[in-house]
Amino acid sequence: MTATIEKFEVRNRWSGDVQFTAAIKVTPDMGPRVKLGLAIKWAQKSGANLGGADLRGAYLGGANLGGAYLRGADFGGADLWGANLGGAYLRDANLRGANLRGANLRGANLSGANLRGANLRDANLRGANLRDANLSGANLRGANLGDANLGDANLRDANLRGASLRDANLSGANWIPKIENIHRRIFDAASKDGALDMSDWHRNGYCGTTHCRAGWTVVLAGEGGRVLEGAYGTSAAAALIYQASDPALERIPNWITSNEDALADMKRLAEQVAT
Repeated sequence: MTATIEKFEVRNRWSGDVQFTAAIKVTPDMGPRVKLGLAIKWAQKSGANLGGADLRGAYLGGANLGGAYLRGADFGGADLWGANLGGAYLRDANLRGANLRGANLRGANLSGANLRGANLRDANLRGANLRDANLSGANLRGANLGDANLGDANLRDANLRGASLRDANLSGANWIPKIENIHRRIFDAASKDGALDMSDWHRNGYCGTTHCRAGWTVVLAGEGGRVLEGAYGTSAAAALIYQASDPALERIPNWITSNEDALADMKRLAEQVAT
């Protein structure tokens, strides 16, 4: 199939004006998504300005955009699987619904970026700046978020199963899981025969049927509780869940006490809610 050189215009997402015109080699079977991806690669090599560009739906699978300046660019629905965006500047960029599976975003600046519903499964986000980013509903399964800055990020309904959050900054992150009717649910679970052991976070592991009070808290919080526990430890995770589930709670429960005292306090709180 014969290739020809085509002039391809890329416009600014805000003004609609032509931001740059790329000279790309195309074949008749190429669709607009592939052509846009080629134009982006051309811009990266040529030093054209990609900041604030309308790049929606671009196909960039496996592309090398390491260190690229992409502030405010619109990558909504783009395919960036396996792409290298290490150290890229993506502040305030729109990546809503983008496919970033397996992408390298190590050290990238994504502060304020919109990643709602994005696929970041197995992506490397180690050391990335995600402060104030919107990651609601994003798929972060198996992602590496070690040392990432997630301060004030929105992680509501994100899938974090198997994700690594070691040494990540989660201060103010809007994702702490809540347990509806927390006091009744924890008391009902822990008061069953042999279900409570205050000397062990999780007897026989997370999936066992015997836990301490804090352990039951993270278990009943589901996947979010497990991830939070992995990031902060059992006691801190349980305290955050209690606070989120009952903001009026007068004090965080005592995790280091006897089974009898713990059950008595759980029962007291459950009965307070009932009345």
